[in-house]
Amino acid sequence: MTRHTPVQALLFDLGGVLIDIDFERVFRAWAAHTTLPLDEIRQRFAADTAYQRHERGELDGPAYFAHLRRILALECTESVIEVGWNAVFVGEISDTLSLVRHARTALPCFCFTNTNAVHQQIWTAGYPEVVGLFDEIFVSSELGLRKPERRAFDTVAQRIGIDPAAILFFDDLAQNIDGAHAAGFQAVQVRGPHDVRAALVQTGLL
Repeated sequence: MTRHTPVQALLFDLGGVLIDIDFERVFRAWAAHTTLPLDEIRQRFAADTAYQRHERGELDGPAYFAHLRRILALECTESVIEVGWNAVFVGEISDTLSLVRHARTALPCFCFTNTNAVHQQIWTAGYPEVVGLFDEIFVSSELGLRKPERRAFDTVAQRIGIDPAAILFFDDLAQNIDGAHAAGFQAVQVRGPHDVRAALVQTGLL
């Protein structure tokens, strides 16, 4: 991370930064309900158009699960598909949560997550300590916009009310870091809590 404008707000991704997620758990749950081998489930599942529309709130859960039933040849009820879908959540990344707790004593902290309404219900109920860390959580399915779209970052900056150049964004995906940079944010790719810690040290927060 190269510092430019002094940081006035921190913006964190959720999955992969604050909550550990693992799609392998999802694929294994679905594997019991299809004749497809596990490798083919992995290959067929993708952040395709339907996935992205689901994250923008353009497709509801039943419509997206119907799409999954078709592409993965799932022979089970919608509720069984949903149980597998929600198996993605592993648990809080406690070291990063501790860093955010410290940082929020000095700067406002926000969250911006690409997620869908089904998953939002799970992480809201299951991880109240994570949810409680933030001044506001920006959810793609509520905004109708998702990372790495430029309009998504522009909208979040406007909602925060701070110049993008003074917002430091943390995300685990390179394409989202690129999107943030294109929108004028400072940004750090997170591979683990050590990346968050290093950035906070560089900003003088640790």
